[in-house]
Amino acid sequence: MKSTLETLSTLERKLNIVVPAQDVQAAFERAFKGIQQHATIKGFRKGKAPLTAIRQMFGDRVKQDVVQDIVQKHYATALDEHSLNPVSFPAIEFDEIKEGTEFSFSAEFEVRPDVKVAHFEKLPVKKEKFESKPEFVEQTLEDIRKSRAELGPVFEDRAAQMGDVAVIDFKGELLTGPLENGSAEGHPLELGSNSFIPGFEEGIVGMRVGQSKTVNVSFPETYHVQELAGKPVAFQVTLKELKKKNLPELNDEFAKSLGGQYDSLEALKKAIHDDHEKRETRRIQEDLKNRLMKVLVERNPVEVPKSLLTEQKKALVEDFKNRMTQQGMPEDKFEEYRDKWEHDFNDTARFMIQSSFLTDTIAKEYNLYAEAKDIEAKLNEYATQTGIDVARVKEFYGEQDRRSRLAYQVTEEKVIDFLISKADLKEVSRAEIEKEEGNKDA
Repeated sequence: MKSTLETLSTLERKLNIVVPAQDVQAAFERAFKGIQQHATIKGFRKGKAPLTAIRQMFGDRVKQDVVQDIVQKHYATALDEHSLNPVSFPAIEFDEIKEGTEFSFSAEFEVRPDVKVAHFEKLPVKKEKFESKPEFVEQTLEDIRKSRAELGPVFEDRAAQMGDVAVIDFKGELLTGPLENGSAEGHPLELGSNSFIPGFEEGIVGMRVGQSKTVNVSFPETYHVQELAGKPVAFQVTLKELKKKNLPELNDEFAKSLGGQYDSLEALKKAIHDDHEKRETRRIQEDLKNRLMKVLVERNPVEVPKSLLTEQKKALVEDFKNRMTQQGMPEDKFEEYRDKWEHDFNDTARFMIQSSFLTDTIAKEYNLYAEAKDIEAKLNEYATQTGIDVARVKEFYGEQDRRSRLAYQVTEEKVIDFLISKADLKEVSRAEIEKEEGNKDA
């Protein structure tokens, strides 16, 4: 076999391969003998038909198998010969193959860029400082109270007001006729919950029990049902009953009623604070990682293979489409969104590939790849966080693909910790970071 290498661009390569006639003939012989073992031909026992008969009957059909056999074998050999590591499937071109003659084919593909990380020390990066917010604890307590509120009648003689639960009959009418699925009887509606068309709940405020009125509103221009978007609708509404939420008192007994986990209100407040701090710490660390990698990529630009960019972008779009579909976004609306944010998808995909190249290079140069003990520690960490038995966690990550993703995640975390230890890190308030990022977007 003879092979020559052409450099088409920085990352594009082309192998030209010539396979000797004897190797071509040997491949044909293997293919015919393979068919001979299983072929059933009239006049011969199975597997006993002569090769001349096999050639006559299967000569043209066997060529595709022979080409595949030769290309796979000699392409791999040529890659080793030239020390190449493709990152894309090859585009193969070849002429007609014939027995007893040499066979030529070419393979075009992209290779991994030569990644050099020259600037990774003293990377200027800002980290958000966690700030405890008592108002968050108070708001969470209030939300818990509301979730455990009991409905009771409104005894005083008054009109409906925001915060009440109005029990109503209603029927919607469009200019063209009744609104499909736009009527109900005895429907409880919390005024101020914004669960109806804008203006509807405000229209009930001021009504008294037994009163009927027409509430005129319009569907939002961005309403998810396109034929209703922006259309006016008149609702005939009757207020049947008025209720209010009775909130439980915030005390030790309230805390104890939440599953017996807390023996006092102070213990509940501390648990809310600690949980909030853990979640915020994870968010802050993830934000720090993203800012750090952006600076690393800016200081160490990496050329991205077009094939990888296409694949990564496709995966991003598909993942986003699935999430938007689950949230009720129509197909045509998603297509509009994708077209609008085409540039962002492209930039995100490029950044992800550049980050992975740099991460892999740093891990290799500084021996930061995930080791068995690192994987073990991560599995134990997951078991502790989720409350799932560690044996079940290990069983889940026993599958090769999941194990590989976990290993990369641990490697990435080790690289990030390494970079942070070398970085010019400055802790600032969230307001300062938001102001800075807002100026960048402007």
